[in-house]
Amino acid sequence: MQSMSCLVFTVYMSTDKSDIITDFTECLSANGLRFQKVTSLIEVFRKLSDCSTTIELDPMTKYQTIHGFGGAVTDSAGFIWNNIQDEGLKQALIDSYFSDTGLEYNMIRTPIGGSDFSSRAYTLNDYPLDDKELGNFSLSYEDYNYKLPMIKACLAAASSQVFMVGTTWSPPAWMKTSGSLTGVGYLKEEYFEAYANYHKKFLEEYKRNNISFWAITTTNEPLNGVVDLPDFNCLGWTIEGMGSWIVDYLGPTIKNYDPTIKILGIDDQRNTLPIWFTAVMLKRPEVAQVLDGIALHFYFNDITPPSMATTVLKDYPDLFLISTEASITETKGVDLGSWDGLEKYAVSLIQDLNYNYTGWIDWNLCLDTEGGPNWVQNYVDSPIVVDAEAGVFYKQPIFYAMGHFSKFIPRGSRRIKSTEKYNCSNALKHVAFLTPENTIVVVLLNEDNKDRVIRLKFGDNQAKVLVEGKSIITVEFNNEVQDDSCDCD
Repeated sequence: MQSMSCLVFTVYMSTDKSDIITDFTECLSANGLRFQKVTSLIEVFRKLSDCSTTIELDPMTKYQTIHGFGGAVTDSAGFIWNNIQDEGLKQALIDSYFSDTGLEYNMIRTPIGGSDFSSRAYTLNDYPLDDKELGNFSLSYEDYNYKLPMIKACLAAASSQVFMVGTTWSPPAWMKTSGSLTGVGYLKEEYFEAYANYHKKFLEEYKRNNISFWAITTTNEPLNGVVDLPDFNCLGWTIEGMGSWIVDYLGPTIKNYDPTIKILGIDDQRNTLPIWFTAVMLKRPEVAQVLDGIALHFYFNDITPPSMATTVLKDYPDLFLISTEASITETKGVDLGSWDGLEKYAVSLIQDLNYNYTGWIDWNLCLDTEGGPNWVQNYVDSPIVVDAEAGVFYKQPIFYAMGHFSKFIPRGSRRIKSTEKYNCSNALKHVAFLTPENTIVVVLLNEDNKDRVIRLKFGDNQAKVLVEGKSIITVEFNNEVQDDSCDCD
């Protein structure tokens, strides 16, 4: 093995249509490059001036452990993928995300029943009405023909275990006060047990199809069912109702079925933490013993500081934080080649990881060129956009943004302390990790148009890196120092 002073770090760039290349460092820029290779030697650290931007790395100071990164298999994603006629292209899409030559995703979120990214509004037990025993519960056509085939293809392509997360948008309408899958509506108390069993039956049916789940969440975006903002499937909760259902019904039902399955609370925006955690905990403090983690969404992160999450949860160290949904909604659909989307993802990823998030799950793995299908026309962008008529798919900049984290920060990595010094310009957003392979990984985002030269300092050594204007870069190097001599020629 080389000594630290003789190690190299490598940068890869490529065009939109090139495959991802697996190696130490990758760089993505707004000028059309995707992964371009640059190799340099690690040097002895030298402070050149008070304006020599330096990020000091301290691998001895460690924080949270990473669970993983991934995306969602919705009805829409499964439908789009299943309709690709070329089998090679179908496999290429899956490999782009889950294989060792792709982004190496290791998490999948999938709806329990329908969501807005379905062709219709439905649940898994719509009829008969008032079927408290769930005697007619069954997986849907969409499960068997869209979601299950795509999930199985993802699992087959992945080289590490894929953590599955299940989420319900709405229970059957007959369980709700509104009698509708959409709009303001709450779970009727007489169906608290049935709704917990609804989740258990879903887990059982997927297990019969050889799919096991790592976690479920307590309901997708419950605030939607309180304030009547969206037109799609949702379920509202009262503070008392949510606490009672989690503690008295969902927790016992799921943990008795399989104690290894994690229960994630909230599954809503970060700004709802005071409602769905703080207020619920005041009513039912036992919730903290039932939940394993807190799931938060990416929307409105730009107006809600990440410190809110760590402040609210500071007295609950056993609860981990994970981001379970993200998409670019401002474009109302697909915006091919959007660098703004990449920056929004990268800023949120770096901020969240620096505030102890243990994972980050994107929304739809793929959509059509409109940003659907979606039964309420709630179109969004996607990392992969499929043009079925042309027989091609496009990798968006946000696809590459996800790769800078998912490919180089494997499960089990620990965030380490990183401190920026000697900077006379705008701060560079960054985050650093120590991987299970004992390598140090640093992700940096340069939002300025101007190129920057920065130094990554670790001990007495440094990696001097050119960070192009409007670029994101990932650097990886070995953390081991064996001796001070090597033949670097």
